Amino acid sequence: MRVLVTGCGGFLGREIVRQLRDRGDDVVGISRGQYPDLKKIGMQHRQGDLRDEAFCRANICDVDAVVHTAAVAGVWGPWEHFYSINKVATDHVISACQSSGIRDLVFTSSPSVTFDGEHQRNVNESVPYPTKWLCHYPHTKALAEKAVLRAHAPGTLHTLALRPHLIWGNEDPHIIPRVLDRARSGRLRIVGDGKNIVDTVHVINAAAAHLDALDALASDPQTAGGRAYFVAQDEPVSCWDWIGQLCEIGGVEPPRKTIRYGAAYRVGGILEAAYKVTARKSEPPMTRFVAAQLAKDHYFDITAAKERLGYRVRITMAEGLEQLSRSVVSSS
Repeated sequence: MRVLVTGCGGFLGREIVRQLRDRGDDVVGISRGQYPDLKKIGMQHRQGDLRDEAFCRANICDVDAVVHTAAVAGVWGPWEHFYSINKVATDHVISACQSSGIRDLVFTSSPSVTFDGEHQRNVNESVPYPTKWLCHYPHTKALAEKAVLRAHAPGTLHTLALRPHLIWGNEDPHIIPRVLDRARSGRLRIVGDGKNIVDTVHVINAAAAHLDALDALASDPQTAGGRAYFVAQDEPVSCWDWIGQLCEIGGVEPPRKTIRYGAAYRVGGILEAAYKVTARKSEPPMTRFVAAQLAKDHYFDITAAKERLGYRVRITMAEGLEQLSRSVVSSS
């Protein structure tokens, strides 16, 4: 297969590129930055911004399939920033695939597109999109996901969306550093009763799911295409026990202090309002979305990914934590 990966320099994108190259696929990567290490393993690089429609038309071509991971995540920032990168750029990718006759498109979505602030306990893909949103990231990702799934056209362009949850692992630049930084500074509090259960997914498994999706679209688009899929470790964990394990691996004291969920949610709302009024660009120390994510259950039924895509876990939670621990020791 000849596959184009957008966001090739991101945490997930890099692992997808590596796995594609390891199995012998030709890979074209698109990003705004330069990544010599990926070019060294044989990735062809095209530098540019997916918000530029002309760039997309000229560069998303001459491949069999596209994996669209490029996005902006976060819980704070202006609507236009999230919308232009998550929705407009995705529209450009879809249009380029259609005009170039590209066969398959796998979109990296997020389980947060279904999160309305309440518990999600073993839910499957039948759970609806919310009618209200706690921040711009899940809203714009949901709009992009809908556009990708609407573009599914059997016999021409086959599409699907993957929803990997809490991606972590070695070289994680997002979740683990954020947790450790907040714990180290004493700003991390257990929100709620500390008993909430969550799904996570190791980056190796998240990337492998994208390869499984590519293969499923290529071999049986009627079964695989036109759908969204939750992707997880298939091993739900206690959120705060897992955070404690990450802290211990990072050599940081795990959080002990608590705050009631209702109080955290109210504080988040007050801070959001204050930051908007004062036009502050930095992220508030608490938001309603973060409070809900840290206090509520959110774990998923991944039967569809297993049965329709052939997804399976390649690295267990215990193996991933052990690998992470060895990585920290070797770098210290």
